[in-house]
Amino acid sequence: MSIRAIDEAPLTTFHRKLTVACAGGPFLDGYLLSIIGVALIGMSNELNLSAGDEGLIGAAALVGIFVGGLFGGVLTDRLGREAMYTIDLMVLVGVSVLSVFAGESWQFVVLRFVLGVAVGADYPIATSLLAEWVPNRHRGRLLGILILAWYVGAAAAYVVGYVMAEIGGAGAWRWMLASGAVLSAVVLLMRIGTPESPLWLVNKGRTADAQKSIERALGRTVPIDDLLAASAAEQSMAQHRFRDLFQGAYLRRTLFCGLFYMCQITPMFALYTFGPAILGSFGLGEGNASNLGSALISIVFVAGCIPALRLVDRVGRRPVIVWSFALMAIPLAVLGGGDSLPIAVVIVCFCAYALLSGGPTVLEWTYPNELFPTGIRATAGGVATSISRIGAAAGTLLLPISLSRLGIGTTMLIGAGITLLGWLVSLAWAEETRGRTLAETSAVPVGSRRPSAADEKRGADLRESDLERS
Repeated sequence: MSIRAIDEAPLTTFHRKLTVACAGGPFLDGYLLSIIGVALIGMSNELNLSAGDEGLIGAAALVGIFVGGLFGGVLTDRLGREAMYTIDLMVLVGVSVLSVFAGESWQFVVLRFVLGVAVGADYPIATSLLAEWVPNRHRGRLLGILILAWYVGAAAAYVVGYVMAEIGGAGAWRWMLASGAVLSAVVLLMRIGTPESPLWLVNKGRTADAQKSIERALGRTVPIDDLLAASAAEQSMAQHRFRDLFQGAYLRRTLFCGLFYMCQITPMFALYTFGPAILGSFGLGEGNASNLGSALISIVFVAGCIPALRLVDRVGRRPVIVWSFALMAIPLAVLGGGDSLPIAVVIVCFCAYALLSGGPTVLEWTYPNELFPTGIRATAGGVATSISRIGAAAGTLLLPISLSRLGIGTTMLIGAGITLLGWLVSLAWAEETRGRTLAETSAVPVGSRRPSAADEKRGADLRESDLERS
């Protein structure tokens, strides 16, 4: 059952502020993960870092994101969205501050790992909180804005890194890391005071708290009977656990969310690496100017997300993701021509892929939040993130090997193949969730799962407890 006061509410100042605060996390993620790449140049010279040290520092964050996504969602479903929403940012602030004063390679490896854990955890935290607060008709667009913020953060990091390197030279790397600490503190202040998700409160049987949360955020008084009914509906269902993600209908949804995310992000990471070489033909591929080139790459990917934000709520999730994957494979297949292609064709194909990738990109966090119930919503988002990072890590590790041994043409054809796999996964498993309540989108097919006697007894006990407290 859903809460009509939320599902049918008009878009308010609260929703806009919450979207900005939630987007602060992905913005920081893009910023913090990108600024280290710029800072490493000065760090390597001053701290005499080896190539192995640089590789470990870069890989530590990816490993951390995998761990954070896997366990951050579980904690969010158990402890609540509001608590994890601020704890996560406190960790980011602390790690960013400590990074400014670190002086040994192992210290950076440890700090980048912890930062990655916080980054990976923030994905399911912020997205589940926003998904459970926004009206149905705006949910796809507002959740898509969060992933858009990641690219904006990455672009900002390269611009800030460029400016600081121009002003302070190689020794400015500590100021670059300090900028991340300042931005993290700003986002933390924005998040303080955010009310808890009413759906999570209802799921835990805390109907009175849910009523207060809605009154505080939306200025609406929801009859306690409506919330009791919603609580009864939640509690009468089987109580979902981590293992449920890998059983029955939820297994298919878990595979869908994780695989399409991985198939989207793996070639994208490859083009992020290949992009500066393309832009090098315009004189933006060497020295500090390469940071501006990297910023331009992020901006092109942002441009692709903007039309997709409108289409997911107007046309629907399924047609957007299916057609996007199908069209994304075309420019990658053309790039399979390799070095013999004219530079103009290469640039056009690169831009076409970046623009067309907006569809799957804005749905990376929408689908996991819509296809799973409240009890495991954040957990599902975290698992999808972790699966995607396997592809990101593999792409980052194997791309240089593929380029040297197979060549750029074959490497791009492999990317096209991965993209076609994403199309097949979407064609087979993508569901249409546009305009429906979270209760409707997360429901499994009738007869695929039934509550046990213990589940029904627990639901009855909780309903009785709700009535006593009310």
